[in-house]
Amino acid sequence: MRLILISGLSGSGKSIALRALEDYGFYCVDNLPATMLPEAMAMYEEFGYQDIAISVDTRSGPSLGALPHVVQQLRGQGMDVRLLYLEARPETLVKRFSETRRRHPLSGAGITVEEAIQVEQEMLGDIPELGTRIDTSELSANALRSWVRELVDADSSRLTLIFQSFGFKHGVPQDADFVFDARCLPNPYYDPLLRPLSGRDQPIVDFFAQHADVAEMIADIQALIAKWLPCYAKENRSYLTVAVGCTGGQHRSVFIIENLARAFADKQVLVRHRQLYPDY
Repeated sequence: MRLILISGLSGSGKSIALRALEDYGFYCVDNLPATMLPEAMAMYEEFGYQDIAISVDTRSGPSLGALPHVVQQLRGQGMDVRLLYLEARPETLVKRFSETRRRHPLSGAGITVEEAIQVEQEMLGDIPELGTRIDTSELSANALRSWVRELVDADSSRLTLIFQSFGFKHGVPQDADFVFDARCLPNPYYDPLLRPLSGRDQPIVDFFAQHADVAEMIADIQALIAKWLPCYAKENRSYLTVAVGCTGGQHRSVFIIENLARAFADKQVLVRHRQLYPDY
C-alpha cells in the first residue's frame, strides 16, 4: 500500500493537492485525526485499496501531535508513507483568505487571520520535517497539481533531487534546502532581443557560453552538492531541494538549473521553474 499524507497551513492548497490525487486514482480522505491512521489503514488494506491520500492538519486538534509517531509506526510496518507539507508566506495566506472570503479554521472572536496563521505554525511544530515541503506562494493551482503528481511518481526508495529556479523579486522559496544567488552574473535581460527568451533557449545558452564566470558558478554549485549529497542520503531524506535565483527567474537561474539537472542525470531529478510558466 501507498499512503500520501497532506498537511500544512490553511489556505496553502491542501484541498487542491488532495483533489489532484483523487483525480490520479487515489482514495482520498479529508481531515482524519492522526491517531486514527493505523486503524484506517488496516481497514483500507482489508478492502483492497492500494493508493490512499489523507489530509491531516490542525483541524484534528490535539491528535495532530501524534502524527510523527504514527508515521514512524506505519513506515516500520513496511508501508510506503510520504508526507507533503504545503505552506505559503503569511502575506500570501492573508490575501487568499481575503479574496475567497473564507474563515481561517483557527480564527475567532478577537483573533486576526495573521494571529491564526502564527498559532497554526506553532501547532504544526516539526511536521514539516517528516516529508517534503512545497511553498505554494507563487504557484497556480495547475502548477501545484503537476508538482504533487511528480512527487508521487518519484521512487520513494531513492533520494530525489529537486532543482528549482526562481526570481528574488517574487520571494525566496521557503521549501529550499540550498539557495544560491545568481544575480552577480551577466544578465541577458538588458539585450532587447534576448529579453523575451528564457534560459532554455539557444540564444541565451550562447550568451552565457561567452562568460566564464557562469560556468564557474555552475561547477562550484555542482561540486558542493556532489560533496554533501551522500550525507543527506544517510539521513534517509526523501527529497533535497536546490534553488537558484536571479532577479526575475527567467534567464540566469533557469539556465543554471537546467545545467545542474543534466549534471546529476544519473540521480532521480525533478526540475521546476517557478517563474517561467506562472500560469501553467
